[in-house]
Amino acid sequence: MPWRARHFRRVPDLLLGSRRELEPEVPVRPGPGALRGRAARPEDLQQVMVSGPNLNETSIVSGGYGGSGDGLIPTGSGRHPSHSATPTGPGDEVARGIAGEKFDIVKKWGINTYKCTKQLLSERFGRGSRTVDLELELQIELLRETKRKYESVLQLGRALTAHLYSLLQTQHALGDAFADLSQKSPELQEEFGYNAETQKLLCKNGETLLGAVNFFVSSINTLVTKTMEDTLMTVKQYEAARLEYDAYRTDLEELSLGPRDAGTRGRLESAQATFQAHRDKYEKLRGDVAIKLKFLEENKIKVMHKQLLLFHNAVSAYFAGNQKQLEQTLQQFNIKLRPPGAEKPSWLEEQ
Repeated sequence: MPWRARHFRRVPDLLLGSRRELEPEVPVRPGPGALRGRAARPEDLQQVMVSGPNLNETSIVSGGYGGSGDGLIPTGSGRHPSHSATPTGPGDEVARGIAGEKFDIVKKWGINTYKCTKQLLSERFGRGSRTVDLELELQIELLRETKRKYESVLQLGRALTAHLYSLLQTQHALGDAFADLSQKSPELQEEFGYNAETQKLLCKNGETLLGAVNFFVSSINTLVTKTMEDTLMTVKQYEAARLEYDAYRTDLEELSLGPRDAGTRGRLESAQATFQAHRDKYEKLRGDVAIKLKFLEENKIKVMHKQLLLFHNAVSAYFAGNQKQLEQTLQQFNIKLRPPGAEKPSWLEEQ
C-alpha cells in the first residue's frame, strides 16, 4: 500500500483520538458492569442525563475524581419529608383582622370624603340643595358676631392693663425721685415731700385698679376662649354632620330615580340605612347646638353683669381718688391683690 494511502487512512483515527483527548473526564458513580477510570462517551453522558442521580441517596466523593468507592460519604437515605404550608397561629389571624379593619376604615373615610366634597362643590356653584334651619343659623351667626366684638373688648382691656402697669412704674419712679429731692433740697423739702406722698398714694390706688382690671380681662378671656369656643366647636360638628346628611340624602335621591333591578335594590337599601344613620347624627347635633346656645346666653349675661359692675365701680373710685371705695369694690368681688414682686400661685393653691 502506498504511503499516501496509509496516511489518509489514519486521519479519522487521529481526529477521533484528538476528540477523545479534548473530551473531559466525567466522574461516574461506579456500579455493576461499569468501567472505572475510562473516558466518558456521549452515549454515557446521555444515559446519566436521562437516569440522573438518586437525590435521596446522594454521596460526596472525598478522594476526588477517579477515587475508589471507599471515599464515598453518604449524606442521607430515604425520602425527604414534603414541606407543607406554614401553619398560621392566632397572632397572624389577629393581625389580619386588624389590617382588615383599618382598610375598611380608610375605605369608608374615602367614600365619605368624596361624597361630602361633591356636595360642598354643588352648594358653592348653586347646583345642589342645602338643608337650612333659619332660626338656628341666625343664632349661630349672632354668636360669631358677638365673639368678634368680645375679642375686640379683650384686646382693648389687655392694652389698658399694659398702660396702667407702665403708669404705675412711672409714678413709682417719680415718687422716689421726689422723696430723694426733698432730702437734698431743704428750701423745697415740703413741696417735694407732699408730691412724693401723692405719687405713692396714686401708686397704691393704681395697683388696686390694676388688680380689678386684670380680673375683668381674665373673666372676658375665659368667656371668649373657653365658653364661646366650646360652643363653636359643637357648631362645627353640627355643620359637618349637616353636610354629610345632605350628601347622603342627594345620593339616595339619585338612586331612587334610577332603574330598579336586583343590584340597585341592594344598593338602595344600603343607601337608605346610611342616610338614616347620618340623619340621626344630624338631629342629635342640632339639638346639642340649640341647648349650648341657650346655656351660653345665660352664662354670658350672668358673667358680664358682674364684670361690668366691677369695672365701673373700680374706675370711678380710682379717678375720684376714693381709696376706701376701691378697697370695698375688691372685697365685694372677692379679688385678692398680690404684693409687688410676688410669684404667681400654682394651680394647686388656686384650687
